[in-house]
Amino acid sequence: MAEAKIYQVLWTNTAQQDLTEIVEYIAQDSIADALAILQKLETRAALLITLPNRGRIVPELLHTGISQYRELVSAPWRIIYRVENKQVLIMAVLDSRRDLQTVLLNRLSH
Repeated sequence: MAEAKIYQVLWTNTAQQDLTEIVEYIAQDSIADALAILQKLETRAALLITLPNRGRIVPELLHTGISQYRELVSAPWRIIYRVENKQVLIMAVLDSRRDLQTVLLNRLSH
């Protein structure tokens, strides 16, 4: 049996800021819920340490010819990332109820 490749999962400053904003917003109503969501999102992202290509290519970006970004869905949030060498870079955590094509194209084109 082949040994599984291990990747390093890194959060960009932008993704960390997204996570902070989500947690702070939810904490206004319930600190317990906010902490549970934080743990859920961090745990989901940590799964990318192995098999980082498990996430689908982001459909809104694929339509524009951009295919290097993938996502894991943890409803209603989408964890956007890309794989580089032995690293998984978490680029954003976004609410799937937003117009993601505009948000992503603005963020990722810089």
